[in-house]
Amino acid sequence: MPKIDLYQQAAHFLTGQSAKKARKIAGKLKMLGDDPVSLPSEAMKGYAPLRRLTSGRVQIIFAAGAETVEIHLVARRDDDEMSRALERTWKKQA
Repeated sequence: MPKIDLYQQAAHFLTGQSAKKARKIAGKLKMLGDDPVSLPSEAMKGYAPLRRLTSGRVQIIFAAGAETVEIHLVARRDDDEMSRALERTWKKQA
């Protein structure tokens, strides 16, 4: 089972959520850690190997490897800031 590596931006988003919403998202993150390929996610165009998983009104941006599932961002789906944060974060990683 891969280890979950939660990046700072993702952790910051989770701490600002209600307990109920944070538990729901944490459940999806646990499912990603259990088996990242079984969940319906789609590739992020232009950001390979990142993938996007939707949980209600929230997107989880992650990269799954054999040993680790890296959670890069968790943000509202309709938030333009999420796109800018992804671009800033991914440029730092690349």
